Amino acid sequence: MRMAEPGFNNPEDIIYLKQFVKQHPGNKMGWYLLGKHYRQAGKEGKANYCFIQAGDIYDAFEQESHPLAITQEQLAELKAWGKREKRKRLARNVAVIAVPLLLLAFAVPSINRDLDDKTSGSLPAMVGAEPSLGVVMVPRKEKTPAGYAFGEVMKGGMKAPPTVIAAHLEEKSGWKQWSGNTRMLMEMNRGERASSYDITMLNREACVCEPADAKPAEARFAAWQKEQELHWTLSSAITQYAKLYGKWPDSLESLVRPYPHNVLSGDNDRLKALFPGMLAKLKEANPTGTEYSNLQSGGKGGGADAEGEKANTATGTSIGSNGLFQADWSKPLEIVVDVSNHTLAVVHNGLIVRGYRVGLGGDKTPEGSFFISEKVRDPNGGESVFGTRGMTLSNTLYAIHGTDDQDSIGKDESLGCIRMGQADVEELFDLVPLGTPVHIKNGTLPPDAKAPKERFRLTPKQEESNPAKVYRWLT
Repeated sequence: MRMAEPGFNNPEDIIYLKQFVKQHPGNKMGWYLLGKHYRQAGKEGKANYCFIQAGDIYDAFEQESHPLAITQEQLAELKAWGKREKRKRLARNVAVIAVPLLLLAFAVPSINRDLDDKTSGSLPAMVGAEPSLGVVMVPRKEKTPAGYAFGEVMKGGMKAPPTVIAAHLEEKSGWKQWSGNTRMLMEMNRGERASSYDITMLNREACVCEPADAKPAEARFAAWQKEQELHWTLSSAITQYAKLYGKWPDSLESLVRPYPHNVLSGDNDRLKALFPGMLAKLKEANPTGTEYSNLQSGGKGGGADAEGEKANTATGTSIGSNGLFQADWSKPLEIVVDVSNHTLAVVHNGLIVRGYRVGLGGDKTPEGSFFISEKVRDPNGGESVFGTRGMTLSNTLYAIHGTDDQDSIGKDESLGCIRMGQADVEELFDLVPLGTPVHIKNGTLPPDAKAPKERFRLTPKQEESNPAKVYRWLT
């Protein structure tokens, strides 16, 4: 038989008890009484937090342990996360909500959690046909990955996507690997109310629990990756068009034009659906257009205004769906070539999106920054030493192109150009738009580049060859 409970009919008691436990955080009875008031007010999330703080007082009055009680080791881990979040100056109400969330998340692999009991109703609809999945990239060195993921979701507030996956990307030499060994950590699905999430732990190391099957989340993550690649290519094309022509494109057709104005090398139905929203968001991020001045033609490094460096690798990156536009996530793609290990990579904000083995020319391949000033399909007829695709660098005689000598890949046998295998150069041709920065360096990329399982492809719509010109790149 349970012990008699005191009355809990005066709302003012909550205010008094909140002040009391603030001044006497070790008073377990105070926590227990505050929890009873919160439960009567329908605030289960706060009530559970108070009951856990009450410890054995709760056990005595309720004659059972609280179902969400955790070990001291877990509690210490959560407190460590809370201190880090406090140093990040998160809002007080976010911090108060985060602690009970984390306590509950570590207790069982799949639960429903109230993020903010002051909020209710439905989330606003996502823009257009954009996806409703968000992803939090948790840094590998993060000791409390679940806590980190929760913190990122709560920063999004009401704009957070209805489904969020937290994942570890493989990291090598300070770069995150988009096509590497990705590990699913947890999945959060919004519940019936806007303020609740169903939380499923997917990795044993991320919780003290038996994790759920990660395969469904892996499939959703893979589909999301394809969407993000289209997102990057489209946002890069719009940005490079604005830089090349000093104005915003009117339509997707403005990007997919015949040579030499083939900013994009084709399209598909998904790009058509994404274009209006993407253009509006890029305009919103840069309403004056002053960021996009025309690229200067000719000369080494003309117009290549980015550094192609590793970015945000220490802190990780939080990505919402495309409906949650983030400027960093829509930065233009860049190309980095590492002459020390014959690697070419398409990079984005600390991520290696694609990595390829290439052939170079040793000292004949110049280091520095360039940009893709020309994209041509089937240079010199497509059966020449340049293969089926070519991309001129800054209007020079240097280019990224295919080759009829596959044995030269990984060696220094060219006269200075960058040679690629046919499947690799054809994917690169579709993935990066005209104007893409190219940085040739010594010693910056991991050496084990490998082709992805599935290639990026666009459907060609315009004539991109140039039969009127005989190409004489330094092959």
